Amino acid sequence: MTDRTHTRRPAGEGADAPSPFPSGAARNRRGTRSRSPLRSTRLRPADVVRLGGTGLRTRPVRVFLSALGIAIGVAAMIAVVGISGSGQAEVDRRLDALGTNLLRVAPGESLAGEKAELPQEAVAMVRRIPPVRQVAATGETGAHIYRNERIAIGRTGSLSVLAADTGLLPAVGGRVREGRWLDSATEKYPAVVLGATAAQRLDVYRPGTRVWTGGRWFSLIGVLDPVPLAPELDGAALVGGPAARTYLGFDGHPSTVYVRAEDSRVAAVRQVLPATVYPEKPGEVRISRPSDALAAREATETALTGLLLGLGGVALLVGGVGVGNTMVISALERRTEIGLRRALGATRAQIRTQFVMESLLLSLIGGLVGTVLGTLITSGYALSRDWPTVVPAWASAAGIGSTLVIGMVAGLYPAVRASRLSPTQALAGT
Repeated sequence: MTDRTHTRRPAGEGADAPSPFPSGAARNRRGTRSRSPLRSTRLRPADVVRLGGTGLRTRPVRVFLSALGIAIGVAAMIAVVGISGSGQAEVDRRLDALGTNLLRVAPGESLAGEKAELPQEAVAMVRRIPPVRQVAATGETGAHIYRNERIAIGRTGSLSVLAADTGLLPAVGGRVREGRWLDSATEKYPAVVLGATAAQRLDVYRPGTRVWTGGRWFSLIGVLDPVPLAPELDGAALVGGPAARTYLGFDGHPSTVYVRAEDSRVAAVRQVLPATVYPEKPGEVRISRPSDALAAREATETALTGLLLGLGGVALLVGGVGVGNTMVISALERRTEIGLRRALGATRAQIRTQFVMESLLLSLIGGLVGTVLGTLITSGYALSRDWPTVVPAWASAAGIGSTLVIGMVAGLYPAVRASRLSPTQALAGT
């Protein structure tokens, strides 16, 4: 006989009372409600930067060498632009001080192809133009100057001897470094003033020294500073017009006439000068401004600057190759880290982002260091030449921007390669 034990239900519990254990359907319903799809964790920008910085801190020597290549390229670009801009600022400063209202009148070529000759009355005729404020002339004498009479004839050092008016120096904005300029007392006697280059080549600077000119001794009375608006005077020996006629056989025809006009009337004076200087043959007169020569020189400097910028770009490209090489090696050395991060749930996009950020940070460090270095080089050079320091903002922005572009391009391939590693392959390679 089987003993059956009957369990009495507690009071209040009937057949309809809910069971403490849910049925299968209820479990399925609750399981469906509580289950949610897995979502990958998103990296905030601060997390991405922190990951990239951690990758750089673990290899300081390699990072330093790679950033140095970028820095050299950026420094070269900024230094070239900065030094060129500082030189241009110095030229503009001098032009502002000296004025740009100077016109130069010189003989052109005749119809027969020979060099023309300005009339002796050219200076007097130019003075009649109302807007003209100053006018002076120089004339070629054909003589040569030597340090002493024992120097072989023909070893002139490319120095010319010019007859000069007493008003020449203020007309061209020149200054006397040593001694004094020609005046009404000295222009009639064998006295000479040397340009800066002429004094350097003759190695004669002290007033009172005698120099051998045109087969006789002349006394040095002054030495000029360089004349930016009339550089042809730097390599010349200047004597007074009357003395040039008396001692050097000067015929009185000017070779260059310097004209200062009112700033607002320079263009109008330039138009009437040919007919005023040489009414019979105005086509044989050539008119130019120092600003025209400066514009031509600036064009040459621009071409040279472009060449140097190209060299800086090559250096920057070499630095970018170094960054790419560093990132490729980094991806190979960090296979374990990549595999572990993938196993913990990191996506391929996050791996790519990490390596691209490392490359960008590496290039940014090089770009910032190069910008500072290029600015210091420009400042040092400008201070040594007593120039204003000019570093265009666009040059710094272009340098840093180019490094970021190079960093992005250099880090893209290593990033894609690292992201394609599966966790099993990466961990199995350790």
